Amino acid sequence: MISRVRGELLEADAGRVEVLLSGGVAYEVHVPLTVFQRLPRPGSQVDLKTVLVVREDAHSLFGFLEDYERTLFNRLCTTPKVGAKVALAMMSTFPTGRLARILTEKDVRALTQVSGVGKKLAELAVVHLADKVQDLLDADSRSGPQSAREHEAVAALVRLGYSRGDAETSVRDAVGPGGPRTAEELIRHVLAQRPQRGG
Repeated sequence: MISRVRGELLEADAGRVEVLLSGGVAYEVHVPLTVFQRLPRPGSQVDLKTVLVVREDAHSLFGFLEDYERTLFNRLCTTPKVGAKVALAMMSTFPTGRLARILTEKDVRALTQVSGVGKKLAELAVVHLADKVQDLLDADSRSGPQSAREHEAVAALVRLGYSRGDAETSVRDAVGPGGPRTAEELIRHVLAQRPQRGG
């Protein structure tokens, strides 16, 4: 079972990426849009938590940046009539925490906004998963900016040319005991530490 793919991000298109491993083998990995939007630039190193889905006609890898995203994907795939393709569509439409809340609150109407999900499938999904995703309700707060200063720093770095994924990673790395206190200090620290990631 392939549980992780780590290497150089060769290509990134909406819905799929190619990652070159150190041994020279490249893997094609399907990713939801909510992950794609946070990826670093091609040429950067990337570490994806993966799920291998085996069917008679194909072996497909699905990748995520966070363990909780992979957890939700696996749980979605346990739902009758929700395969990997529909699970990916759900996770492309809503961030993990928001999707978990939709399922927990049995918000069928919101779920039908997902391409390929009709009312019957949405009802089946909420019935099956409403009590199985409560641990993921605050998932999105576990990564990314945690405060107003961090949001401000990330937004500024994106304006300076960073991808959102690079900016969030850099800000997370900079935050800690004794670290920068203001958004301006965070930005200066990131630029000083990793100037090659900007521009």
